[in-house]
Amino acid sequence: QVQLVESGGGLVQPGGSLRLSCAASGSIFSINAMGWYRQAPGKERELVAVISNGGNTHYANSVKGRFTISRDSAKNTVYLQMNSLKPEDTAVYYCNPVGSDYWGQGTQVTVSS
Repeated sequence: QVQLVESGGGLVQPGGSLRLSCAASGSIFSINAMGWYRQAPGKERELVAVISNGGNTHYANSVKGRFTISRDSAKNTVYLQMNSLKPEDTAVYYCNPVGSDYWGQGTQVTVSS
């Protein structure tokens, strides 16, 4: 069973950048798609970015042009580069295989002046 641990969150000013990492305890090579999700207090968890086993990527409209999902198979890690951050990006961010309901602790991202 693959275990995933998110890191890299923090406090950043609007317009700033953060790079989130998702380290896997097992190989993620065979997983069809990995996703980054986020959830703000009082809101539903939403899928913001996906990368398929073949490397195809998809993004929520709210983050298109600002976020980039990538993976490094050698390091067994998935990344989310977040640029031009906005206050509405504030949330706990999670990584997970698409369709999985086994959620970790996530990493807090706060965008504020």
